[in-house]
Amino acid sequence: MTALPELFVAVDVEADGPIPGPYSMLSLGMAVAGRPDLTFYTELRPISDDLVPAALAVSGLDRDRLLREAPEPAIAMKAAASWVNGLRRIGRPVFLAAPAVWDGMFVHWYFVRFLGHSPFGSTGSGVDLRSFWMGATGSEWVETRKGKIKNALGLTDVPHTHHAGEDAAELAQVFDAAMRHRNG
Repeated sequence: MTALPELFVAVDVEADGPIPGPYSMLSLGMAVAGRPDLTFYTELRPISDDLVPAALAVSGLDRDRLLREAPEPAIAMKAAASWVNGLRRIGRPVFLAAPAVWDGMFVHWYFVRFLGHSPFGSTGSGVDLRSFWMGATGSEWVETRKGKIKNALGLTDVPHTHHAGEDAAELAQVFDAAMRHRNG
């Protein structure tokens, strides 16, 4: 019996501040690298009154609308965990982000805080695009910004919109191309 393949789950978060807890994750997007048909998106009700206006402005999300209409974090994170766990029928989900430290901090904190565990494992660890690119190409950190990676891979027409669902799909496409570049 052959083991199921790894599925690199590109994750993107939009938030209204620099850390979870005092600030809120406002949206969460996920997409599987190499499988554009496998995506997830949710918005979340803010968990505190604190926010950094510049951080909120990046997403373009209407915080008042989220307070009225978005699902409670426990409901949103349960749906996200169900989606990740549903992938186990076809593969082994591996967290992927750019940067993994920032997105991973929010995602892991929210899963543990609202569900008691993360479907990505107890440490919340995963693959960071910039670190992967350094290892695959021998480039220095300064040469690993996502825009530079996209240019190196010829993905200049793939936008970064600050919509968590669209940016997760962007990251999935970039990582899939980076994997093919490394293997090619």
